Amino acid sequence: MTHTPVDPVALTADLIRCPSVTPIEGGALVLLERLLAGAGFTCTRVDRGNTANLFARWGAKGANKSFGFNGHTDVVPVGDVAAWTRDPFGAEVVDGWMYGRGATDMKSGVAAFAAAAVDFVRQTPPDGAVILAITGDEEGDATDGTVALLDWMAGQGERMTHCLVGEPTCPNVMGEMMKIGRRGSMTAWITATGVQGHSAYPHRAKNPMSALVNLLSRLEAQPLDQGTDHFDASTLAITTIDCGNPANNVIPAKGTATVNIRFNDLHSGASLSDWLQGHARAVEAETGVTLSLRISVSGESFLTPPGDLSALVARAVQAETGRVPEYSTSGGTSDARFVKDHCPVVEFGLVGKTMHQVDERVEVVQIGQLKAIYTRILQDYFA
Repeated sequence: MTHTPVDPVALTADLIRCPSVTPIEGGALVLLERLLAGAGFTCTRVDRGNTANLFARWGAKGANKSFGFNGHTDVVPVGDVAAWTRDPFGAEVVDGWMYGRGATDMKSGVAAFAAAAVDFVRQTPPDGAVILAITGDEEGDATDGTVALLDWMAGQGERMTHCLVGEPTCPNVMGEMMKIGRRGSMTAWITATGVQGHSAYPHRAKNPMSALVNLLSRLEAQPLDQGTDHFDASTLAITTIDCGNPANNVIPAKGTATVNIRFNDLHSGASLSDWLQGHARAVEAETGVTLSLRISVSGESFLTPPGDLSALVARAVQAETGRVPEYSTSGGTSDARFVKDHCPVVEFGLVGKTMHQVDERVEVVQIGQLKAIYTRILQDYFA
């Protein structure tokens, strides 16, 4: 029996028309489940909390060899609709570009790997399993998305032996970069509590803002490191300083600041938390101001060392684009930070220049290229 190939461009358009602003499902996972179930995938909704998730497997449960794709259908809010030149949920194509929220991040990626997976299992049924783990919670808190899928998989005995996350990875041109790891990310919210007083009599007060400036200066005084073989240098950014004080002649009793750290494999969330706390205790001892820290680690740094998986993806990218992708760990976080505890994982996807922007758009030809790359990866993996 012959099957009409799945058009990833049409599927991208259908997904964009689903208003799945996180955490709203918006019909995107319903659409994908219908497509995948029709191709013989066993589909399970793995919803948790307010998040909708979809697990789909073709082939035997517990197969010795199972290739997985991970991605998300939720999107960030559109912002000022009036600033868009096209309907953000219209999927309008103009001059070879498809416009819409999620066009780049990452409904085109999901459409490409879903289309590749369906056509592959129909045409050349593999000796093994193909798994799609798709979440509606990547752009939100990410607590009930891919994490929920992986928790459910562990409980059900489901396993991917290798995984590719379809996030946009190319800065400027298709095929130039893939991700073999990501930096860790953490945020510290700092509260300084002193003693309020008159600004003309500072000796009668304990100024929390002076203590904050002291602490922040310490944190920025020296680079965290110089980078490693696969990672750039870690960075610390001061993102807010505030005390809400409307009076210019009052030393406030309390002030706050926030710092965000992106760290490489020389550090862990725990080691950097200890480093932050150590500086805070030193400033407390100097100033008498109490410094309390609330720290959240949203992901540890990780690296999938260059090997068979990265080479497999790189060969497919080169075959379809003529470019050998750079192995990179740059950028922000992705759900690969969760998948890495389950199986080896890399990331490859489209050019991400317009993601989260007004008039987000994807070059239509790239969607077909991406499906071809994902198809070649499956063919070579199961060859």
